[in-house]
Amino acid sequence: MTSRRPDNFDGLGYRGIEDPAYSGGYSGRSFNSSSSVDLQNWVTTPPDIPGSRNLHFGERTPQFEAAPAAPGAEDTLPTAPPSEQLNRFAGFGIGLASLFTENVLAHPCIVFRRQCQVNYHARCYHLSPLTAISVMYNVTKSQGPKALWKGMGSTFVVQGVTLGTEGIISECTPLPRELSHKWNPKQVIGHLVLKGLTCVVAMPFYSASLIETVQSEIIRDNPGILDCVKEGVGRVMGMGVPHSKRLLPLWGLMLPTVLHGVLHYVVSSTVQRLVLFLLRRKSPAKQPVDGSETVQTMLDAYFPELMASFVASLCADVLLYPLEMVMHRLHIQGTRTIIDNTDLGFEVLPINTQYEGIRDCVNVIRREEGALGFYKGFGSIVVQYSLHAAVLQITKVIYSTLLQNS
Repeated sequence: MTSRRPDNFDGLGYRGIEDPAYSGGYSGRSFNSSSSVDLQNWVTTPPDIPGSRNLHFGERTPQFEAAPAAPGAEDTLPTAPPSEQLNRFAGFGIGLASLFTENVLAHPCIVFRRQCQVNYHARCYHLSPLTAISVMYNVTKSQGPKALWKGMGSTFVVQGVTLGTEGIISECTPLPRELSHKWNPKQVIGHLVLKGLTCVVAMPFYSASLIETVQSEIIRDNPGILDCVKEGVGRVMGMGVPHSKRLLPLWGLMLPTVLHGVLHYVVSSTVQRLVLFLLRRKSPAKQPVDGSETVQTMLDAYFPELMASFVASLCADVLLYPLEMVMHRLHIQGTRTIIDNTDLGFEVLPINTQYEGIRDCVNVIRREEGALGFYKGFGSIVVQYSLHAAVLQITKVIYSTLLQNS
């Protein structure tokens, strides 16, 4: 292939030669002989492409200059109030304080309540919170502060097993884990069946956790966190710690455990929705105007949920207290458990009951301990929820002060 470049091609000087094959009808101009006026007429101005400029001598290409702000643009930018971080943190902090009170601060009350429930020897029923606080102080004085926080790790294990079991069953079956606003009776029944199955799976671990919470610290070794799981599995397999012949089988404990778990959920859910509806109807949502009203609006958004949950748990525990007592006595029977003497707090007592079932347990308690025998240790309930209410109120005052001063 032959080259089409002319023999006399000499760079820019070639523009002075008129060649019809290459000029295309345009008259060539030479840069060497052209004047500045001709150059200005010959050079055309290309369109203004971003990043490319037609510059004169001595000028430089501008580099990504920021566009000038429009007048008044700074006024339109949203500025976060100084207390926004505290407003967002308020809900988390208040909820964390409530959770800490329910599972940590209230644990001594739960331990003492369960000991009173299973102690059929007790002459003092501790219906008043004053007597309950007195004996709890004696137990702490004789055995140390750890005596009233025993079994706290196992309670978290039971909660974890319950939540995990509920999630797995809901994923593997059509049973709904949550109820929508447009629920029907079929969904409600399936939801309650899911709660019942969860109670059945968590039942052996709950029984092991109950033994850890009521066992006296004097004769009790230091168990690990996973001992609850090991003893629960051993209860199912029939292995592990030896039990007496009075030990009830798991299928005999199924009815009171499922009945208590499902009824507690139904009562607490119903009361919670009712209280939340009444609180929101009494104080509807307000639009914040200034800082103080913003603080009050933030607190009103968080506290109705916590107050509804507080009242719901209180009502469920009070209404189902006799059933909980019967369930705990059936779970502890035949496990060779030794508890603290709840009359004084300085001695230990063995648990030797011979209940044949839930009906026999109810009849024996009514005959030997009376109607008030179903409410042994009720004063600890008063202490527990009084402490919970005080923590919620103190937390509310603290956050109100912080948000108003921010």
